[in-house]
Amino acid sequence: MRSSSVLIVALVVMAGMVTSGQAPPASAVPGARGQAAPSPAGRGRGAGQTVVLQQAPTDHAVPIPLETLKGYYADMDAKKLETLRMIEGGRFNVNIRRITNAESALVHPVTADVWVVTEGAGTLTVNGRLEGNKIVGGESRPLKVGDVVFVPAGVPHGVSGVTGSITWLNIRFDTNYEPAKP
Repeated sequence: MRSSSVLIVALVVMAGMVTSGQAPPASAVPGARGQAAPSPAGRGRGAGQTVVLQQAPTDHAVPIPLETLKGYYADMDAKKLETLRMIEGGRFNVNIRRITNAESALVHPVTADVWVVTEGAGTLTVNGRLEGNKIVGGESRPLKVGDVVFVPAGVPHGVSGVTGSITWLNIRFDTNYEPAKP
């Protein structure tokens, strides 16, 4: 139930449905308030780093309006960032992924992903088994604006066939915790 609650809250925030509070300005990418944090191998900025804009608050919602997202996209392009972590919550985070080429397939052992494609298109490959950085025996399908993808922990996934670029909001949460007891 806890992971469902985190997912629902993250989706509401990403959809911009909350009307109080404010996300960091686009100028914060990766400006003075942004900080580098480790990212999974082969992802993010430079040598395994992801820019983090803010820690997840515990006392208020953080809406991120479409105009703010578009500013982040422009700043990511200018700085050649593939990943921008808008909110870091320890066991969960909210990111923008923006790639221009295929990326290596991977598996997150204890982290589930929810993607919402906001720009561009590509090919999503999931399931099967990971051999090196490729998925063998997986299923591929087109990935386009408006698509929502849920990738459970332990499931191989990757994006290829990118023409131009593809951008998605990536809401991630750890699944390795003990549920609350009634």
